Amino acid sequence: MTQSVEQTTQQYANPDALVSTEWVAQHLNDPNIRIIEVDVDTSAYEQGHIPGAIAWNWKQDLQQQPVRDIPNKEQWEDLLSRSGITPDTTVILYGDNNNWFAAFAYWLFKLYGHNNVKLMNGGRKKWLEEGRELTNDVPSYPRTDYKAPEPTPQLRALRDEVMKVLGRPDVGLVDVRSPKEFSGELLAPENLPQEGAQRGGHIPGAKNIPWSTAVNEDGTFKSPEELRKIYQDQGITPDKEVVTYCRIGERSAHTWFVLHELLGYKDVRNYDGSWTEWGSVVGAPIER
Repeated sequence: MTQSVEQTTQQYANPDALVSTEWVAQHLNDPNIRIIEVDVDTSAYEQGHIPGAIAWNWKQDLQQQPVRDIPNKEQWEDLLSRSGITPDTTVILYGDNNNWFAAFAYWLFKLYGHNNVKLMNGGRKKWLEEGRELTNDVPSYPRTDYKAPEPTPQLRALRDEVMKVLGRPDVGLVDVRSPKEFSGELLAPENLPQEGAQRGGHIPGAKNIPWSTAVNEDGTFKSPEELRKIYQDQGITPDKEVVTYCRIGERSAHTWFVLHELLGYKDVRNYDGSWTEWGSVVGAPIER
């Protein structure tokens, strides 16, 4: 007998990391919940969104300008304050492309110590396919005065830290991009402009386990048993330190979520500099 999404969710290492579309539909009017849509296509929200949801633009809200980096503590506090979020708010994240940037935002919430955060399993795709309610109304919430703790460095890998672990058998590097990006044939996903790095290829020793292998056709995550097999068959086991990377850090945040939250791997870091940084660094080792 096929298990329900709710039954499968309870089997993950952190079952609180996910909620179903049905759960979200039942909690639309809960004042303690803030629903946030974060899309690759920043115009998707305007085409209709979950009632009560606000939109974050990944280009403007989830990175510094003009420096390429994640939001600093003050910027993060301002973003959450103007979104009407308090430390007690339950945050529900969803987006297009099977939650790419929703997972990146989730990683940022965890990085800055807000643990009451969840992904909507299946993302925007599943909500639309189920014919659930959409609106074009843009809500407004009273500003708060959010104060964040210092970021948790154990969740993030910087370039020099990745350099130091190359060749170590106790470290698993996971390149979650497509096989053509991994081989160096492409610099970005096929449907995007081929830009972002001077060179193609991958970090030496990395295993190519595309992010998409972790999801079902409807956008939901595969079962714990299926996920464990995908990564452990490639030598990415729970006893290792694991570093995930992609092109700009959002697909690797998706795989970070799978390994850290769904499978319970203890030591997983997202290298958000990813190939855009590595493929342009003078002297950085590259395999093809």
